[in-house]
Parts: sequence; structure tokens; C-alpha cells
Amino acid sequence: MAGPQHEAAGPRPTSRDVARAAGVSQATVSLVFGDKWRGRVAERTAERVRTTARELGYRPNLAARNLRLGRTRTALLVVPALTNEFFARVYTGAARVAAEHGFGVVLYPSPDGIGPARDPFDSSRAALDGILASSIASDALATIQGDELPLVMLDSDPAGSLGAATVNLDIGDGMRQVTEHLLALRHREFLHLAAGVDSWTFDVRSEALATALRGTDAAVRTVRALLTVDDARTAAEAALRAAGPRPTALVCDDDILAAGACKAARRLGLRVPEDLSVTGFDDLTLATAVEPELTTVRLPAEQFGEHGMTSLLAVLDGRTPRTDTLPVELVIRGSTAPAAR
Repeated sequence: MAGPQHEAAGPRPTSRDVARAAGVSQATVSLVFGDKWRGRVAERTAERVRTTARELGYRPNLAARNLRLGRTRTALLVVPALTNEFFARVYTGAARVAAEHGFGVVLYPSPDGIGPARDPFDSSRAALDGILASSIASDALATIQGDELPLVMLDSDPAGSLGAATVNLDIGDGMRQVTEHLLALRHREFLHLAAGVDSWTFDVRSEALATALRGTDAAVRTVRALLTVDDARTAAEAALRAAGPRPTALVCDDDILAAGACKAARRLGLRVPEDLSVTGFDDLTLATAVEPELTTVRLPAEQFGEHGMTSLLAVLDGRTPRTDTLPVELVIRGSTAPAAR
């Protein structure tokens, strides 16, 4: 029984097999999988080698190569929570780029979304080559990084970033697009449902909203809520019941907050969007699961992860990292309409 099973499985493909099938030298295969091909192998050739390797089921001997390089070829992605779809997409993009360069990605959520984290390894400095971290989970870095590992920050203040590079989304422009859309619909009484999280990315949203309303005849009130539907519903319901002119537009820092705001409106007998326009931020699956579907800002989460990992790999290779600011897009759906008054 053992003999036939072994023959059916076939011998494990080698770099020589990949070289022969791709029509290149074995040295070229080594350069591609050693991530040393740039400037020495054409990009089209490198892609052909990777494609051929996948088709043959070839796996380089990472353990042996890592011993030679003195690296684990592992990066840590620190995010606020695994339950947040946005960061799941960021991971997908980061892991895709990492895999193309023979790296693995360990995904580590900061406990409770924010706050200090326990070192996920006996010694992170011995087990990791570098870290990619969301600014929302930056408190976790004091334990994990030890001020010794290469670090790239995501969605962080470039002026005060902890990392060797920072990759950002144009959050401010996204909020500007939201505000201009609502002003064009003649909304003048705004309620800002802000995330109750101390983070640069949410500060940018607040500042951008205030800037976009400056010089107009519009007024804005701000209330804060934790990033849960229930907390958002409670905060929005209290704000909509408050004395004074009732808001006609509710601007939310996140789609989850917007879902809670829509629930609050229904409990108060308000129609969305006839009585109250609601906007979100992120364009999660949730944005099209609610009714009416949310007007929101689409953030390119996978591309964000890709660019972040590309920057980290550049830092590890001693190259100049990219410090992009990725554009965002307002997606107009059914939750916004002209102001009723």
C-alpha cells in the first residue's frame, strides 16, 4: 500500500523543475524566491516564474533560506479587532503582497479594540522581522515592538508617526465630499455622530467636517459613541430627542455608527431619508445590507493593506518606502435626500 501511495503523490517539485518549465535558469528562480530579482530579472519573467511555481505546486525551502538570511520572514499586522470587516480586508491585501515575497503575516488584534496588548510571542523581536500597525491599535506597540523592530503605520499622523513610514487614506477628503454632498441637498442642521475612540483618524474626520462647514450658514453638534450599533443607537436617539432644532443630516464616522443611527431614527418615527439623511464611512457590506442603503465613503481597504506591506518590505530591504495617501470615494445611495425644510 505504501509504494503506490508514494508514487501517486509524486516527487516534490524542485527549483530546477520550475526553471525548466519557465524557461529560465535555476539562478533566476533563486533570485525571484529570494526577493532579490529587482534590477536583475525582468518583472514579466519574475511573474512567469511565480506562476509556474504555483502551477507545479513548488514551495521553496523557507526554513533553510531563513537560516541563511537570519530572518523569520514574518510580519505582524496589528489591528483593533478581527470583527471589523475593514481590517479583514486590510489583512487580505497585506497578506497577498507578503506572500508574493515569501513572507507570512501574523494577524494580531489588540484586546478590546484598543489598549495595551500582550506580546504574542515569547520574544517578538526574535520571532518577527517587522510590524504593520493601525494607529487605532497603536497602544499595543509598546509591548510588542520594544522599540527595536521596523515599523510601518497605517492611517496615522505623518508628523508624529512612530514608524519608519506611514501609509494613509485621504480621510479628510472623504469627509469633505460627504459635507459638500449634504450642503448641496440644502441641509443646514448637522449632527456628527463621532467615534468615541482617541485616534488621529477620527480627529481628522471631525476637523474636516468643521472646515467644510466653515463660512456656511450650517450648524453642527457632535455626540460620541463607541463603535457598536447599540451604543450608536443610544447616542443618536438621545441627541435627536434633545431640545433645539432637530438635525436634518446625521454624519457618522463609520458605517456601524450609521446603522445604529438609522435604528434610532426608526424608533423615533423619523423616516430616512425623508426626515433625516444619514451618511456612513468605510463602505462595509453593512452599507448595502440596511434599508435604505447607506450613502458612505468607500475606503480601498485591500489596496491600503497592499501599500502598507509594500512599504514595510522596502524598509526591511533598506529601500525608500512608499508613503502614499490613497484616494477615497463618496458612494451616494438611498440614505440621503434633499432637506425637508
